[in-house]
Amino acid sequence: MSGPRLVDVRAFPGDDTPIGSVLDHLHAGGLLAYPTETVYGFGGRPDPSVIRDLQRLKGRDSDKPLLLLIPDRESVTDLVWTAEARDMADVFWPGSVTLVLAAPSARYPQGVRSPGGNVAVRVSPHPLVRALVEDVGPILSTSANRPGEPPAMDAQTALEIARAGGVGEEMWVLDGGALESSLPSTVVDCSGATPTVLREGTVPLGRVRCVLPDIGVPTDE
Repeated sequence: MSGPRLVDVRAFPGDDTPIGSVLDHLHAGGLLAYPTETVYGFGGRPDPSVIRDLQRLKGRDSDKPLLLLIPDRESVTDLVWTAEARDMADVFWPGSVTLVLAAPSARYPQGVRSPGGNVAVRVSPHPLVRALVEDVGPILSTSANRPGEPPAMDAQTALEIARAGGVGEEMWVLDGGALESSLPSTVVDCSGATPTVLREGTVPLGRVRCVLPDIGVPTDE
C-alpha cells in the first residue's frame, strides 16, 4: 500500500495550485490533512466511512465527536441557533470560535452528532479551508496529532503522524507552509439554557464575555 500523498498548496490561490484535484479527492471520500487558522487538521466529508477512518487514525472513542468546518451559518440552519449562538457567530465568525449547538435533525451521523445530540461547528477564515467548504460543503476537522501529543504545525509533521497511524494513499497532506504557534479554537457550548466555555483557546474568555457577560465556565471537580 502506498503512503499518504504530499500536495504543495503554498501558492494557493494561484492558478498552479492543484485545488481541482484536491476537491475531486474530497468528493470521492478521500482523507485530508490541511492547514487551518490555528493548527493542521485531519478531515474529509462527513461520511460514516471517513468518520471511522479518522477515529481510527486518532485513536479516538466513537462517542467523542468530530467538529465540522462550514461555509456559513446558512449551511446548518437545521441546528438550533439560540440568540446567544447567533451573537457569537456574528462577532467571531469567520474565526477561531467553535460553537456547540443542539442537533435535532437526523442529518448528522454518529461521530459528528454527540451522544447528547449536539454538533460542533466553526467558520474558518483560512482561505484554503474556505475554498474547500464552499465547494464540498461542511467537512470534518480534528487536530492532526495522536492522543496526548501536540498538534502538527507543518505538513511534514502531519505526514509523519498519518504514516505512523497506518494511513495510505487515501490521505492527501496539503502543504500550506509552517504555521505560527497557536492555541486551538475556543469552544463555546450554546446547546443549553446557559452558554458555557468548554475550552479557552485563541479567543480569550474576556473577549467572549464582551458578547455574553453571563457565560458559564467549567468548574474543577
